This record gives sequence, C-alpha cells and structure tokens, in this order.
Amino acid sequence: MASLRSDLWCMAFVRRHNDMGNMCVVARRGDPIAGQVFIEVDHLDGTRSLYTPAPTISRGDEAGPVFQRRFQRVEPGKVRERIEREIDFDPDLWVLSIDQRSDDLDIDLVREPKP
Repeated sequence: MASLRSDLWCMAFVRRHNDMGNMCVVARRGDPIAGQVFIEVDHLDGTRSLYTPAPTISRGDEAGPVFQRRFQRVEPGKVRERIEREIDFDPDLWVLSIDQRSDDLDIDLVREPKP
C-alpha cells in the first residue's frame, strides 16, 4: 500500500488539532512527498516532548506514519538541539509544533518496552 504524502498528512494533522482547540503550526516544511515528520509538543508548563518517526522494523503492518516518543516532558533546549541535529542530517524533514497540555496526540505509537 502506498504511503500518504508528507505534506497532506501534515496539513491534516495541523487542521485536526487546531479544530480541537490546540494551537498547531508547521514550524518547518520539508519534502512534500516523503519528508520525515517530527512533532514537537509544548506542554505549556516549561517542558516539551518530541515524537519522531519509528524505525521501519518496529512499525509492523501499519500503513500510515508510526511514531516513537523520543523525549517526554524535558527542557525545551534538549528538544530543539535534537531537531537541529536531525535537520543537519536530513534537511527534508518536517517539524510540526503543537501547544497541548496532555500527552495524547492521537497518533500511532510503537509500543514502549516494559522496564
């Protein structure tokens, strides 16, 4: 099954979250066809989380984008630093920025290993 274009997926994500009352913007535009998507969440309490594309091997049979939580409620500088390093490596990536107090973005996440 063919994947959805990055630009279409990003625009749908932004629209859906803005309609739900969360401020969501495209902070960085990437390749419209196949750019990787990073989601930066400002929890409005001085912390941020970062969701990045999951490794292909851990996605299973999912047809759409699958994410992994890279950072959860950390200082903003740590998230920005990680995004900047990724941009240096892959200048075609997208960055979506959302202001949301909760952790539920309504996206497909890989299962986190149990401790």
